[in-house]
Amino acid sequence: MSQAFPRREAECSDPTGHCSVAGRATSAYMTDMSALTIKICGLSTPATLEAALDAGADMVGFVFFPPSPRHIESARARELSVIAGSRALKVALSVDAADDYLDEIVATLKPDLLQLHGRETPERVAQLRTRFGLPVMKALGVSTEADFAPLQAYEEVADHLLFDAKPPKDATRPGGNGHAFDWSLLTNRAFHRPWMLSGGLNCETIETAILATRPPGIDVSSGVESSPGVKDSALIEAFVARARAAEATLAEPLGSARESA
Repeated sequence: MSQAFPRREAECSDPTGHCSVAGRATSAYMTDMSALTIKICGLSTPATLEAALDAGADMVGFVFFPPSPRHIESARARELSVIAGSRALKVALSVDAADDYLDEIVATLKPDLLQLHGRETPERVAQLRTRFGLPVMKALGVSTEADFAPLQAYEEVADHLLFDAKPPKDATRPGGNGHAFDWSLLTNRAFHRPWMLSGGLNCETIETAILATRPPGIDVSSGVESSPGVKDSALIEAFVARARAAEATLAEPLGSARESA
């Protein structure tokens, strides 16, 4: 059986309107082994957040990393959290953040999941998972086969994994920065946690990416932007539609050919 991401039902059963995983209000989630989880990351305005929610994104991501053009401050995080409500899972992306900054992020955004996109060790992942009582997704940069060496250690402590291209040597920010890695590196590899494909995804590449890797989840940021940090509502809508269309062409559950039983 393949591992799947938690997916929010149409309605939240929590009367407070805040449903989450990690042992809290789990009845508000369902596990659909055949459904593709779509995450739109780096959202920073009410209009583009609404576009992602209306398009049917399962996860909406918010960046808390000042060097990034997608970074948001606490006041904006609080505003966007209210807009997202229980319509999608809220993901807080940070990069080697200190505890006090993460305290602030969790207090303002009220995320359902923490995404760690820096050089956080397995020990740090476990520490933060315990500190906040939230699921953690660890991003791993991929360039060669050797980059999967720490996979087992992270699978023991993280709830989800995200595979992204390694940044160029002269990059000032982590992640693939719009570039794809060699997707064939994922072929015939067993994973023990739900995972997302990221890096180089856009309206032109998403069908090929899904057919080639059969990922349980996909993550897009720069691929739905008109310029760095500026999300395009039309591109968001088109991306989600094309991803769902590609998903519909697959006969077997997503992730089934690449995850262990």
